[in-house]
Amino acid sequence: MHTVIYLVRHGETDWNLARRIQGHSDIALNESGRSQAQKVGVRFRGETIHAVYASDLARARETAQCIAENVGCTVSTLTTLRERCYGEWEGLTYEEIKVRFANMDETACGIETFEDMQQRAAAALTELADRHAGKAIVVVSHGGLINSFLHGVTGGQQGTGITRIDNTGISVFHYVDRRWEVVTVNDTDHLED
Repeated sequence: MHTVIYLVRHGETDWNLARRIQGHSDIALNESGRSQAQKVGVRFRGETIHAVYASDLARARETAQCIAENVGCTVSTLTTLRERCYGEWEGLTYEEIKVRFANMDETACGIETFEDMQQRAAAALTELADRHAGKAIVVVSHGGLINSFLHGVTGGQQGTGITRIDNTGISVFHYVDRRWEVVTVNDTDHLED
C-alpha cells in the first residue's frame, strides 16, 4: 500500500516576475498565475484525489482552490506548508540584498535556516501521508519548500540548487513503508497550448 502526494507549486505572482523574494509575504497570483492555476486544476480533473492541502498564503490557496473545484474537495490550509521565511529580505531582489546586507549573517536578518525549513517540510508532508495512508492527495506549496523536501528525499541528488520548480509544476511522490520515492519532478505539461 502506498500513498501518493502530488506536490504543486503555486501559480505566478508579480513578485515572481520581478524576481523579488516572497517568503512569508502574502502576495496574490497575477493574471498569468490565475491562468496557470486554472490549467493545473483542469489537469487533475478525473483523478481520484482524497484531499487538497495548501500553504495558508494567498498564492497557494488560490492555486489549490482551482484544483479542489476540479476534484470535488475543499482546501485545508497549513502554515507548515509555507515558503521559507526570509525576514528582512522579503520584497527585495537578490541585487538589492547584495547592496543592503553585504556583510550581514542571514540569521541577523530574521531568516529561517534551510535546515529548519527542510525539517518543517518533511514533518508536515510525512504527517499528511500518514493521515491519508493508501490514498492520493494534492499539496500546494512553494518552490523553496518543495525543493528542500526533494533535496532531503534524494540525499542532495535533486532539489535546492539543482532542480527548478516552475509555477504550477507538479512533482509526484510515493510514500511506501515509511520511505519516500520520487516519481516525477516539475511536470508542467498542463501549461502547453
